[in-house]
Amino acid sequence: MMKMLLVLHSRRILQTLAAVLVFTTAAQATPYLWQTNALGNDIHIYNLDTFQLVRRLEVGDNPHGIAVPGDRHVIHVSLERSGQPTGELLWINPVSFEIERRMETCEVPGNIAVTPDGKWLYVPCRKNGQYWVVDTGTGATVKKIETGGRPHNVKSSSDGRYMYLSPLGTPDGVTVVDVQADHQVKGFIAFGWQVRPLDVSQDGLLLFEQVDGLNGFRIADTRRLAVIKTVQHSVSLGWFLPAEKLINRVSRRLGLGNVFELVHCHGLAVRPDQEEVWSVCGRNLNIHGMEGDNYAEIAHVMLSGMGYWVSFSPDSRYAAVALADHDQVTIVDTRDKRVARLLEVGHGPKVNMVIDDQRQGTPPDN
Repeated sequence: MMKMLLVLHSRRILQTLAAVLVFTTAAQATPYLWQTNALGNDIHIYNLDTFQLVRRLEVGDNPHGIAVPGDRHVIHVSLERSGQPTGELLWINPVSFEIERRMETCEVPGNIAVTPDGKWLYVPCRKNGQYWVVDTGTGATVKKIETGGRPHNVKSSSDGRYMYLSPLGTPDGVTVVDVQADHQVKGFIAFGWQVRPLDVSQDGLLLFEQVDGLNGFRIADTRRLAVIKTVQHSVSLGWFLPAEKLINRVSRRLGLGNVFELVHCHGLAVRPDQEEVWSVCGRNLNIHGMEGDNYAEIAHVMLSGMGYWVSFSPDSRYAAVALADHDQVTIVDTRDKRVARLLEVGHGPKVNMVIDDQRQGTPPDN
């Protein structure tokens, strides 16, 4: 009991320090929403202080993934380029919005991640069951990591030591890679069913993962490589969720994989101040506190469309939820848990990111 209390107390201290750090580093900066539009060819960039459009940036077919290193000197974007034999990676200047570099990569690259030092870019290759590791300086693909399934999501630990590879389909879990050990696989965390978006706590000890068939999320201990808790949301998704899981269970036994994906949880993020976990399931935005170890649900927001990815401003003030079926982004004020604004974006918005950078703010083209 004493050991558990000490662990909880230590985590609370780390959460407080994280909140102080977030506040002091972001207080003077302006948050900018970068929203990729996966069914179009552009990215919408909004100033979240004014909710004004800064730029509509045409980048190429099917922009999906977006990642930024710790110093924010570049924005990395992946283009799926559906129907073409290769995808593309972009290096975008966050000040001038110029595309400084383009590079072909694997077919249908998904939601990318970059290490905080900006050196390594991990690219999920949906068609070949691999994650490609790209040296951002040379553009060389230095490693191809086999996971199986349909690689789609990936997340870096805050210190850049580990990458967590989260492919769709069977292996039904997350592969853990040690970046500093020449990108060697450290282990595997089994989640029991197809995994979706994920996030990692600031201290790197906990992994939060959405899983198909679950109206909620699971939490894994990254040291033990094991699931330690399942968290359920209170607002039902209706009969669709158990029906979807039943049909997919049968289709998997027939070797067809998941054939029915009508409704599921698809958007999860831990607030930068480590106070809450936000989980998007259909039109439901479910908010759970991180006090203690019970992760109680503390708020619910009904969205006006089907929610996908969610991200936060670095100061934890705003959350941005992409509404893929409405071509909009819902901005939620995290203080009162109310919708602050609906922003119009391009076709099929999915992955987004909020980036603090005082240097941005160029007025939109006329």
